[in-house]
Amino acid sequence: MHGILTCVTDKHDATLLFAALIVCGVGIYAASAIAAHAARAEGVSRRNWALISIVAAGCTAWATHMIALLAFRPGMDAGFEPVLTALSLLLVIGGIGGGMALSVGQHGRVRRFLAGTTIGLGIAALHYVGQAAYLITGHVTWQLDFVIGSVLISLAMSGTAIVLAGDRNLALRRYAMPLLLGSIVVLHLCGMTAVTLTYDPQVALLHTAIPPGTIAPIMVAVSLALLGLAVIGLRMTLAARAQLRRDRERLRELASLALEGLAICDGDVIITANQSLEQLTNMRQADLVGLRLSQILPNLDTGDLPEREERDVELVAKGGQTVPVRVLWRDVPLGHTRQTVVAIRDRRESLRTEARIRTLAFSDVLTGLPNRARFNDLLEHQIAALRDPDRGFALLLVDLDRFKYVNDSLGHALGDELLRIVAARLRTAVRDTDVVARLGGDEFALLLVNEPTRDEIEHIASRVLDAIDETFVLKGQLAQVSASIGAALAPSDGACPETLLRSADLALYKAKAQGKATICFFEPELAARMEARRTLEADLRRALENDEFEVHYQPLVDTKSGAITAAEALVRWRHPERGLIPPVEFIPVAEETGLILELGAWVMQTACAQARAWPAHIKIAVNLSPVQFRDDRLPQIVRAALDATGLQPERLELEITESVMLANEDRTLSMLLELKAGGVRLSMDDFGTGYSSLSYLRRFPFDKIKIDRSFVQQLPDDAESAAIVRAIVTMGSCLGLTTTVEGVETKEQYAFAAVEQCEQVQGYHISRPLPYLAFCSFLEGYRAAA
Repeated sequence: MHGILTCVTDKHDATLLFAALIVCGVGIYAASAIAAHAARAEGVSRRNWALISIVAAGCTAWATHMIALLAFRPGMDAGFEPVLTALSLLLVIGGIGGGMALSVGQHGRVRRFLAGTTIGLGIAALHYVGQAAYLITGHVTWQLDFVIGSVLISLAMSGTAIVLAGDRNLALRRYAMPLLLGSIVVLHLCGMTAVTLTYDPQVALLHTAIPPGTIAPIMVAVSLALLGLAVIGLRMTLAARAQLRRDRERLRELASLALEGLAICDGDVIITANQSLEQLTNMRQADLVGLRLSQILPNLDTGDLPEREERDVELVAKGGQTVPVRVLWRDVPLGHTRQTVVAIRDRRESLRTEARIRTLAFSDVLTGLPNRARFNDLLEHQIAALRDPDRGFALLLVDLDRFKYVNDSLGHALGDELLRIVAARLRTAVRDTDVVARLGGDEFALLLVNEPTRDEIEHIASRVLDAIDETFVLKGQLAQVSASIGAALAPSDGACPETLLRSADLALYKAKAQGKATICFFEPELAARMEARRTLEADLRRALENDEFEVHYQPLVDTKSGAITAAEALVRWRHPERGLIPPVEFIPVAEETGLILELGAWVMQTACAQARAWPAHIKIAVNLSPVQFRDDRLPQIVRAALDATGLQPERLELEITESVMLANEDRTLSMLLELKAGGVRLSMDDFGTGYSSLSYLRRFPFDKIKIDRSFVQQLPDDAESAAIVRAIVTMGSCLGLTTTVEGVETKEQYAFAAVEQCEQVQGYHISRPLPYLAFCSFLEGYRAAA
């Protein structure tokens, strides 16, 4: 360090050194200003100005070096070798040109550093080739440590200078020019300190050497040229700044129309902002201008954020309040330069909307409980968290009994209110850690966590049943419902959501079948029964395709004449493996699956066709399922069967149970009147087992009533059964209705029906249901028994 100071103070003309520094500063400004203009220009003009800026930069470094050499006082005659002097100029221009070519369009710091070191190499070559061109009347020796050190330091400084020149941070960019100037100074001072000159009168200067007095005017001319270029660059810069101000003002006016917050930045310094950003930050325009982006967006690094890519961060408003925002940025050309426009979108409303959407997506709108989708997620999570196979959780499915009746009788609005009250009661009946959800309709689900015991599950289920059993007051209307509960335990009854839900559903099915208002736990036998039912359903569908059904007939006898006057058509299924399957096994499945519609139409068509061959006085009775009766096409199906078979309508009797009348009396009456208009006879089956039988007889157009077998089993010994049968027969006679007694199995029951003047009897005493050919033979050989 002392050698460098001594070199400056003792061996240099201070005035010329100062002049070298001035020339260097002016030249660097001129070169950078023209380079900036070249970046703003286009086409040929861009290339020309770029070449001028490179030559200016090279001349700046060369002139600085040469003036510094002129300032050097070696204490002996000195001169300049012309070829090496010219070569040093070409080398620095080439190095600067190569470095600029590497840096054009490159934003990576490594690439810019390489460009800076390339420029540094050009300047280092200029210095040491230029020093080699400096001739003296003596000998020159070098200290390599100073040479190597000066080159390395200069390369690091020039590389860093170019990195800073391309940085987005305006404050850092200001250090670029001093660093580049410093790299030149370091090279000259260290290089000159590394030289030791020894005078030798025997060494003469070359005759081609250019004396310092000749070089000086050249340096003056170059300096003046650089000064001229600096003036041109200044004018260009001032014009560009004026244009930039105008463009910024126009951009600010446009930005004020945007709903998003917009900040126009030079690097990361805010130079203007729109009103939306002022409102977002609770700051005035004057407060925002000059702030760094990091002061309002502390967690955002635009250097790591790709252009046009959005990122969610928090904005710090005035007073320290944080606002969730979404940020994206883009560099835009503005006033022959590029500015950074940062768009800042307030996410508070969108987050609230997303929260509402999530609530709607995962919550039941009516009750506020988790819906099926959310419950399935919770169930999966609970199963995934199971660790001990012996300790798990319980799933309870809760289904309301008689809810449809309440919904139909009181209306859907009160039905919805009842569901809301049920949801509130369920919440109070379970523990705080348990989950209550509505799966849809009147079905709820409970997730009992924290490894409940069976006693705890039964206790909670009992509280649920009691809570729902309490009377509901719905806007002054009283309603009463109960609940059935199916319970399954995890993981013993299912280790996946689908299996566990199916197990609980089977238990619920069993609870409803046992009389409702109860709880049933899943048992493996339930799955076996369900599998058997699925198999039966599949076989039932196949049976319809393969004609495995047949119709059997049971005769009805007139008690006065003893003659067969009608026959009831009864469907039977002859399974290829199981043999004859009774209707009680497959009719409920057919009704649940809707297959009864196809099966019922086939039975009617077959019965009408086969009855067509019987004597004309024998009628055929066909049972109608409630599912068939709900089909609006029923009158057309009946007419189609009669037309296809040629059977007279008055020979067809349609038997309907009282349960059909319970659903919709007005529709039922309309359907019965339409069937009656077609000429068929109507019979009320199983009379006396339902509700409001007398009102049905008065209102609906029945021709016959069939007394249910439950009243006949104790005849003639049971006085109460005998009184009921007499009353029904008397009532039917008064209303002009034919009465038939079902289930007559003994001679005494037959005699009682005859004495009480019941017109028809039906039962095993006369005959069991017979296949078609057997029934035809029975018709021919039948003789009434007294």
